[in-house]
Amino acid sequence: MQTNYVRLNEIDDVVTATRPLEAGTAVEAVATLSLVPRGHKIAVRAIAEGEPVRKYAQIIGYASKPIAAGEHVHDHNLAFRATDFDYQFGTNLREMPKPAGEDTFMGYRRESGKIGTRNYIGILTSVNCSATAAHKIAAHFTEEKLAAYPNVDGVVAFAHGTGCGMAGSGDGFAALQRTMWGYARHPNHAGVLMVGLGCEMNQIDWLLEAYGLKQGPLFATMNIQDVAGLRRTVDAGIKKIEAMLPLANQAKREPCPVSALTVALQCGGSDAWSGITANPALGHACDLLAAQGGIGLLAETPEIYGAEHLLAERAATPKVGEKLIARIKWWEDYVARNKGSMDNNPSPGNKRGGLSTILEKSLGAAAKGGTSPLTGVYEYAEEANTPGFGFMDSPGYDPASVTGQIASGSTVVVFTTGRGSAFGSKPSPTIKVATTSELYNKMNEDMDVDSGPILTGAETVESVGRQIYERIIAVASGEQSKSESQGLGDHEFVPWQIGAVM
Repeated sequence: MQTNYVRLNEIDDVVTATRPLEAGTAVEAVATLSLVPRGHKIAVRAIAEGEPVRKYAQIIGYASKPIAAGEHVHDHNLAFRATDFDYQFGTNLREMPKPAGEDTFMGYRRESGKIGTRNYIGILTSVNCSATAAHKIAAHFTEEKLAAYPNVDGVVAFAHGTGCGMAGSGDGFAALQRTMWGYARHPNHAGVLMVGLGCEMNQIDWLLEAYGLKQGPLFATMNIQDVAGLRRTVDAGIKKIEAMLPLANQAKREPCPVSALTVALQCGGSDAWSGITANPALGHACDLLAAQGGIGLLAETPEIYGAEHLLAERAATPKVGEKLIARIKWWEDYVARNKGSMDNNPSPGNKRGGLSTILEKSLGAAAKGGTSPLTGVYEYAEEANTPGFGFMDSPGYDPASVTGQIASGSTVVVFTTGRGSAFGSKPSPTIKVATTSELYNKMNEDMDVDSGPILTGAETVESVGRQIYERIIAVASGEQSKSESQGLGDHEFVPWQIGAVM
């Protein structure tokens, strides 16, 4: 750590400014040639046009023009190229240290054998046409009405904008059905009511048949067309939820092993510090969780693009590695079909924070996965069922990605941010980690953990990682996260919509 900059690896061609640097500021053996914003990169050697530029000891882009020593390096002189790796599987497998004992949290044991961290009743819609009905049913159950059921965290409507005007087979339909099934059997739900219209493509009966879901006292379905209108559907839905509440209220927290936790690893509003402070700290928390037999679930496939070779090297088996690369190839084809580029991500905000290419962003984002072996790769909303570090395919759009992770079984979400985020989720609570102390103090009502002291040397990646891990256990046991205390999560259910709208 230096006063003016951070060097991440001895072979890097750039360093990162820790404060705004005026022209002529000494940086290693060079001096800055112009003003360099905080979090942005400075070349520490002359780089010829076309040469690769390295940070994290990995290529983050190629010089689009000659870059002088001391020059500001950003998207004006750094170009993206598609990745082309000779993938190696399982060449960087680390034996993880065994913990001294079994950690526990206070959770809800379900009849399915799963263990929840919250006790909600969820209202799922099969199609946008039933969204209003679901919201009206949920709105009936005010805090005053739920006061008689202190063990119930709330009644939540999970409405979305799709479910019809789509093909009845293929990637999009399968992803939506997996999402609905994942929320229907989620351990953070004590009870579930599914509400449809009746004529939509995404038929509730098909879901019940495909996944073997059966109706009972805590699981019910209804269609507006069968009930004969919106008002009658709302009235009937209220009665069904009223019948579930006393049963849901019987649930009690009890000691449960941390091995039962699946934690979604997420980032949004990233900046140059994400890959230096918050993400590596979350990666250490993931290693602690994996050592206990829990699951740390990374996602956002476009945001590991350029770092996927590092994850492949950690694949526990060739099959796991091949499944990861298959998702990368699918995304390359998907983006090409839609006339886009993998470098459409990072966002303008990411670039203002110092990130220049998706390759640079991905190397920092992948740090959330720690160093444990990669034991599972899952399609969007597919159940994550192998202990350890896993990866779920998803877009980089945070609401859609987290929706998939929750459907895959995540009962807690940890979300790192550098630019700032007001994201929250239900039925699984979101813990937010700030990359800098400035952000933590600025958005103190939203941030749960401050990883900024890593930059000053007051804390280490490992010590902040331990703080995150302990916060996961506390929130899993019932303590509210900052986003949860503000009521976030009612509008962040966004299933990934793949394919044509017809």
